[in-house]
Amino acid sequence: MPASILEEGHLLGEAALIRNTATRLSCPSCGSAHVAQVLGDNGGISYVCTACGHSWS
Repeated sequence: MPASILEEGHLLGEAALIRNTATRLSCPSCGSAHVAQVLGDNGGISYVCTACGHSWS
C-alpha cells in the first residue's frame, strides 16, 4: 500500500500509460498512430489510417 497519496497518484499515471500503449493501434502500411475505427461491411469492425488512407479489418 502506498505511503502517501502522491505515491498512489504516480502509480495510477503509470497504469494509464501502460493501458494507452497496449491498446494503441498503428497503421500496418505507414506506421502512423492516426487510426480511426469504423463500421465495416456486414457490421464488422474496420480501421482506417487518417494519415495515408490505408484501410484494414
